[in-house]
Amino acid sequence: ERTIYINGFSKAYAMTGWRLGYCCGPAAIIQQMTKIHQFAIMCAPTTSQYAAVEALKNGDPDIEEMRTAYNQRRRFLMNAFREMGLECFEPYGAFYVFPCIKEFGMTSEEFATRFLEEEKVAAVPGTAFGDSGEGYLRISYAYSLEKLKIAIGRLGHFVEKLRAEQNNK
Repeated sequence: ERTIYINGFSKAYAMTGWRLGYCCGPAAIIQQMTKIHQFAIMCAPTTSQYAAVEALKNGDPDIEEMRTAYNQRRRFLMNAFREMGLECFEPYGAFYVFPCIKEFGMTSEEFATRFLEEEKVAAVPGTAFGDSGEGYLRISYAYSLEKLKIAIGRLGHFVEKLRAEQNNK
């Protein structure tokens, strides 16, 4: 009677972007949550709801396959960051990494902008998640391993170029 469970389909069923979730709890609390929700948020599209039903009915075998794929991508990224000499906390509950870029003497926004302009790869500045994100980038590994290899190859090239610029000063 004192617990509210809130979850979504993004991670468990690889349904990122579908923005579909659910909650369970005491009826009186859920009724009040529903009042707020129905006037603040549009309903989930029918296609998202059907996809969620399919995931619940038949998606469990896919969960382990996706977990294995995400784990492989995470390990690839962590190894690549080590080889590049970039510090990065290893995540275990999400498919994002936050490599540290403080050594390059620019803001995370400047770094992300240059990386996009010069290497044609998008990364999110850490400051998009608050002031404590300064000096970090957020990189998603919800992409295929093949695309990640290309993007990380370009990041490696970019990091080498920045270090060469620093050495020439």
